[in-house]
Amino acid sequence: MVLVAGLAKRLATFLTGLLECVGFAGVFFGWASLVFVLKQEKYFANLCTTDNSTSSTDNSTSSTDNSTSSNSTSSNFTGETDCSAQDERFSLIFTIASFLNNFMTLPNGFIFDHFGTMVTRLIGIFLYTAATLLIAFSTEASAWLLFPAIPLLAIGGLLFILTNMQVGNLFGQHRSTIITLYNGAYDSSSAVFLLIKVLHERGATLRVMFGCISACSIWHLVRTFLLMPRTHIPYPPPENYNYGITCRKSASCSLSAATAESQDDVRRRRGTDANMNEVDQGPESMVDRAAAPEAPVASFRSCACSWLFAWHLVWLSVMNLRHLVFIGTLNPMLTHLSKGDQHKISEYTNAFAITQLFGVFCAPWNGLLMDRSKCGKKRERGTEASNTLADLRSAVVSLALTAGQCVLFSIFASIPMLPVQYATFIIQVVNRSFLYGGNAAFIAIAFPLKHFGKLYGLLFALSALVSLLQYPCFTLVKDVLHGDPFYVNIGLIVFVLLAFIHPVNVFLECRRRERAMVGAADNTPTVTVATRTDLEDNGLAI
Repeated sequence: MVLVAGLAKRLATFLTGLLECVGFAGVFFGWASLVFVLKQEKYFANLCTTDNSTSSTDNSTSSTDNSTSSNSTSSNFTGETDCSAQDERFSLIFTIASFLNNFMTLPNGFIFDHFGTMVTRLIGIFLYTAATLLIAFSTEASAWLLFPAIPLLAIGGLLFILTNMQVGNLFGQHRSTIITLYNGAYDSSSAVFLLIKVLHERGATLRVMFGCISACSIWHLVRTFLLMPRTHIPYPPPENYNYGITCRKSASCSLSAATAESQDDVRRRRGTDANMNEVDQGPESMVDRAAAPEAPVASFRSCACSWLFAWHLVWLSVMNLRHLVFIGTLNPMLTHLSKGDQHKISEYTNAFAITQLFGVFCAPWNGLLMDRSKCGKKRERGTEASNTLADLRSAVVSLALTAGQCVLFSIFASIPMLPVQYATFIIQVVNRSFLYGGNAAFIAIAFPLKHFGKLYGLLFALSALVSLLQYPCFTLVKDVLHGDPFYVNIGLIVFVLLAFIHPVNVFLECRRRERAMVGAADNTPTVTVATRTDLEDNGLAI
């Protein structure tokens, strides 16, 4: 009965986490759909200008017939509206939001590692609620409220996905699949803004829609206390592991891990208490408990200074920039290709948002690819060291495949034909799902889980600096290339090719570790310890 109840609770945690990610976490990336609505609401419309120049025939009109001249002039105004300044303002908001979304992952990671899940989620819920309320009560006159609102929305959603990824620890060998599935749901949640766009066209107001999203914070709070741990979910979880608010036979309810028991008392109780509560061990609870306590663990500094981390940063940064530039400039690009046809702009914006829904179905394939490859290697060998090596080797194909997808996506995005953009949307959502899901899975398997939050945060914080290049790219297209992004897209294709260095580096590192293991097997255990120490000194120990 206890096992059935525990399984039901884990499934509830998984399913509600999936719903939270797909419905709230990554709505910020549906920016193109929201921009369409904001333009309809005339946000920053005061930045648009009308070209009142006249044609050459107006200038040749005889000055002797003043009335005729006046009528001719008024009837031949070009009347073209230039809203490039409005587009630039929206692009600036998205650039600031995407930068802070990435950069704030570092402090958020430290908060998650040091204060645990509950504190991190409460901060995220507060930021998310504040953001949706700011948007709900913004108007054409107070459009400046978007500057704090959109970054807060992005950061709050990021905290949701950050705290949910640990749910994969509850499902053993399927951990990579769960992590990538959640990241796929994070991508798919951008379609929420498509729903807002459709409802807005049916007469719903921004105040009502974002007010309803704000009210959902009550559900986030309930889930935080009932279905999430106070600290972290360990991997692998101990037998009969429990979390959230639990009710004992005495009918008194307590929050798991909230007691002040000493660690020694907890260890003694583990052997007898079938319904044990989660133990508050801070960030240490993220460490693999199956490993011996004496096993050396690489320091945070050695991990952050390793070549594995450095090239993974390059891999993520170049492809993240490619996607941010595409999303941030989608509306101006569609305006340029459709020559301002609002019907076509709306049609292609909807198509883009709809394809984002399928991110949740694309991402698990990356996790399944990694898990299947990993299981195959473990069946061939089986020792702890070889299992660790198999984890790392399973990422090589995923990393290379993701880089190849991004190059293909960049090529299609460079073709200045509207119908081709349907294919671009499909490749983009597949690649984006592989990118963010594979990134989280790689950090989880390549480095100690003790440092997951900090490394995940540092990675996005550093990539945020690269993401700032998206605004100069937009300015270059607008002011120098006269709205034609072709040459910028070609430059981004060359930039993305740097991502292929990372899978090659991981493959070479796996070969080096395999040779070290073979050499260690022919010597005494002392040599094995020296080899691990050498790996840690080089920042590559797992």
